[in-house]
Amino acid sequence: MLAKSRMDHAATIAALAGGGGLPPKQYKIGELAQYTGLTRQTLHNYTRWGLIEESGWTPGGHRLYDGSVFLRLARVLQLKAGNTVEQIRQIMDSEQAPLFDGVDNKQATAITEAG
Repeated sequence: MLAKSRMDHAATIAALAGGGGLPPKQYKIGELAQYTGLTRQTLHNYTRWGLIEESGWTPGGHRLYDGSVFLRLARVLQLKAGNTVEQIRQIMDSEQAPLFDGVDNKQATAITEAG
């Protein structure tokens, strides 16, 4: 069941990363949780572990993320099966370009579902 849930999240995030109708903007962590289906705690952990990065902060001290976070989240979920957090971080740090760079919505979903 957990693997299916990861796949559902990965497909949703891949669709968002491929231009799934979200306007270009800065997203608060609650908005990311709403769009991706991941919990706030998961997103905080991914930030703390260096898997995703905030792009800024609000005057009130809330984290902000830009649209590229959807690409990174899709990649994290793809790598999550069979890799430790440290391995995921090393793989992502070694990659020059995001996995879905130049890939359209349908292709990104297919790649994520195949992973």
